[in-house]
Amino acid sequence: MRIRTATMVAVAGLLAASSARAAEGTDAEIALLKQQLKMLEQKLDRLQKQTTANTQAAATANAKADTAKADVKTAVANANAAIPTKGPLVASGVVVTMPNNRPTICTADEQNCISLTSRLHWDVGGYNYRPNSAATSPQKLDSGENVRRARIGVLGKFLGDWNYALIYDFGGSSDGFGGTAPGSLPGGGVAGVENAYLSYTGLKPFGGKMAIEGGIMDLPWTLDEATSSNDILFMERASAGVVAANIAAGDFRSAFGTRWWNDTFWAGGYVTGPTTGAIHSASSVAPAGTSEQYGAVARVAGQVVSGPDYSFHLGADAEWLIQPPRNLVTQAQTLTLSDRPELRIDPTSLVSTGAIANVSGAQVYGVEAAGTYGSFFAQGEYYWFNVDRTANTGLPPFGASSLKFQGGYVEASYVLTGESHKYNPASASYGGIAPAHPFSLQAGSWGAWEIAGRFSTIDLNDQLATAAGIAGGRQNVYTAALNWYVSSNVRFMFNYLHGDISKQASSTSTVNAGSRFDAFAMRTQVAF
Repeated sequence: MRIRTATMVAVAGLLAASSARAAEGTDAEIALLKQQLKMLEQKLDRLQKQTTANTQAAATANAKADTAKADVKTAVANANAAIPTKGPLVASGVVVTMPNNRPTICTADEQNCISLTSRLHWDVGGYNYRPNSAATSPQKLDSGENVRRARIGVLGKFLGDWNYALIYDFGGSSDGFGGTAPGSLPGGGVAGVENAYLSYTGLKPFGGKMAIEGGIMDLPWTLDEATSSNDILFMERASAGVVAANIAAGDFRSAFGTRWWNDTFWAGGYVTGPTTGAIHSASSVAPAGTSEQYGAVARVAGQVVSGPDYSFHLGADAEWLIQPPRNLVTQAQTLTLSDRPELRIDPTSLVSTGAIANVSGAQVYGVEAAGTYGSFFAQGEYYWFNVDRTANTGLPPFGASSLKFQGGYVEASYVLTGESHKYNPASASYGGIAPAHPFSLQAGSWGAWEIAGRFSTIDLNDQLATAAGIAGGRQNVYTAALNWYVSSNVRFMFNYLHGDISKQASSTSTVNAGSRFDAFAMRTQVAF
């Protein structure tokens, strides 16, 4: 209607204009104006028709869209109706965490947990070994590689106060173990159960914490043994401590006992049995059954002084071999004290008493000290050994006199990047280094770096120049180390060793059977 009205107005205007011009114009001009008016009216008719058509098309499209929407809503409603109705979601009772990258699953109240643990120590190195004479044994040491430790297992707790561990070691050699087949060397293949124990920590007497535990475990006897192999400064512990612990303590040891500690003091005692590598047979001849061994250990230690950036630790320990390993076929009771040259690439011992006969018991007494001052750390221990030889000797004088040996070490380190070794009250020992800035190329950080040095000695000679004497040899080893802590889980260790072994062919011989060696080795360590 608006278009028609506009058209009428336009026509009226044109007619008025035409009338005005008619008085002046000619008939031709009038005819032209009429023709133009007719063409304009035709265009207006076409525009009206197109507008009407567009309006009808839009109405049709809107109707179709409304129908489609209704169909979709209907389909969704039908689909929802087909889905079974569920109740409200129940909160999960399991919490998964990764403390120090160790996968751990706990209940929400943290009273029950289980976690995975693993440890890989892979060593590569070589020796420059120089025997003093043809009487020296061995004449050569083998260079190469060794999977020193390859452990995997589970740790956990239940009901809050019960703790357990089950760890298997696939490593190629280990302190305290040797080949058991006839002709095998000390320190041969020794894969086996390293930890399988149960511990109860619900008692907390005298304001401290207490653990009552039993099974196969690593006994925290001596300061060096109480320090995890992930945290020791050097690739191997000092020989004197290894020899002492192997008598009735150390790794893979069956034991039952208790320990108590608070922030400053630690005390513990255990009854111990054979290691998991012992032959549990009364009739085995080669190798002989040795499962009747038992002994005891005790240790007291603590921080006598401590502050924000310093501490000082003192301790003492004792070990008793009450029943030595016994051959249940021949009734022979023997004990061998030996160790490899503070490196395990070659499993051969350079100092060894051999099998001491008629052993009725043994005792070891030791003292320990350690301390930190900022990034500086120092530690040392000394041991005195006594071996009684009165078994199977019949009438007086009841066998040979007791043997006495001794040994110890002192070591120190400095962390170049400023970190320090932290004290662990639960084991009365010092932990490793946690880098303040773990290695990262993106961040431009290089982890933590530490230099260390150690002198160790052990003397396994006694009553030389007598038939009842023992010529096990005296070993002095100097070790320099560089440790690179990539992160709290990865470390590379570089050790240089120089050793002197003073030894004669036998207790009554003056033939020089000693040796000297230099060695370089590297360890790749990954643990969580």
